[in-house]
Amino acid sequence: MWRRACNTGGRFRDEVEEYNKKTYHKTHREPELREGDQLVVSTLNFNNLKGPKKMSACFVGKFTIISLIGKNAVEFKLTEEFSRKHWVFPVSWVRPYHQTGEDIFPCRNKGQTPQGIVAVEDSPGPVKKSSKPGRLDLMGKTIDNTWSGSRTRQLTKTNGWQNMPYQMVTFT
Repeated sequence: MWRRACNTGGRFRDEVEEYNKKTYHKTHREPELREGDQLVVSTLNFNNLKGPKKMSACFVGKFTIISLIGKNAVEFKLTEEFSRKHWVFPVSWVRPYHQTGEDIFPCRNKGQTPQGIVAVEDSPGPVKKSSKPGRLDLMGKTIDNTWSGSRTRQLTKTNGWQNMPYQMVTFT
């Protein structure tokens, strides 16, 4: 009885090993890394980044590979900001660096962020201040940008901005 149970367990273990090998070989790709490539590093295991972790970047840098250490590790030339970190990272922590064009993300490195409505040009009639603070009436539409809990409310009396002439509102 005991021997039969051991043989059954061994057979199941062998089947699981064979299945895992087959699945691994079907889906696994060897990383194609060479010296001089530029990569970014995951910040998942960095514990000394400033600010709240959920607001920090998922990947940092544009680091250059100095050398490959086997198949599973990469040695980097780190920038001044990360000079206190160890310079060798596992391959699973790195991703290729893709340069983004300014035509795709025009405000990314200029320090400009879209703010929404900044100013309404002077026009007779349709623009007037509401009796409540933080509200503005534009052509029959009441806009409220006051805080309500953790959300910003925007109230409109009609369908919103569809009927408003574009020249009257400026955005940044």
